[in-house]
Amino acid sequence: MENHNIMLISFFLFIFSVLVIFGSWYIVQPGERGVLVTLGNPSMDVKNEGFGLKMPLIQSVKKMSVRTQKYEAEASAASKDLQIVSTKIAVNYHLLPESVPKIYQELGKYYSDNVIQPAVQEIVKATTAEFTAEELITKRPQVKEQINFNLKERLSTRNIIVEDISITNFDFSESFNNAIEQKVTAEQLKLKAERDLQRIEVEARQKVAEAEGQAQAISIIEEQLSKSTNYIEWLKVNKWDGKLPSVTSTIPFIDVTSKIE
Repeated sequence: MENHNIMLISFFLFIFSVLVIFGSWYIVQPGERGVLVTLGNPSMDVKNEGFGLKMPLIQSVKKMSVRTQKYEAEASAASKDLQIVSTKIAVNYHLLPESVPKIYQELGKYYSDNVIQPAVQEIVKATTAEFTAEELITKRPQVKEQINFNLKERLSTRNIIVEDISITNFDFSESFNNAIEQKVTAEQLKLKAERDLQRIEVEARQKVAEAEGQAQAISIIEEQLSKSTNYIEWLKVNKWDGKLPSVTSTIPFIDVTSKIE
């Protein structure tokens, strides 16, 4: 019985020693910061990357990432012209490293659900309401910039640094999509009609220019004829192909070619 008790005590001492040895130190990995918690009370002294010591069973180290993280969400809102818009947005952010203990104390480890999610929903809805549905498409860079600015301002008060946002998609109602498609088609048809009209006008001007050119040429010829009949002879020489006629038009017909040979 005594040996059994000794063995039992030895076992508990061994377990206690293991807990003391392995529970008295911690390692904070690269890209993380640690929060030392003593009996539920977090210390405001941030634990940086590397090795550290703590009191086993009494203290623990809560680790939080300070790397760039991505939060993605969908938000539905009404545009300025009361069109329902579904927005998909991605937020790149990181925690302010020196404020990790405060973030843990005030927001906990699930800060993305408690803080980022409602901030994104509220700001996207407020910004969407300032633009018409068509402007959300044509002025997308301005929409993104406004959401980005407002979100940075809101989350910086909670020590969360927004690096950038991306609007991955705008979805509209089927009726609005059809209206946009019809508008684009009408604009394309209008543009085609304008181009056809320009082409017709150019062709008409060309025909007028050709007619005016021909009239001017006739006028010049008539002027030359009135001055000299030699002009007709000059035209004959310029149009002659260099071949002699095989017969003359006089009667009886004489083979002129055979006489030359």
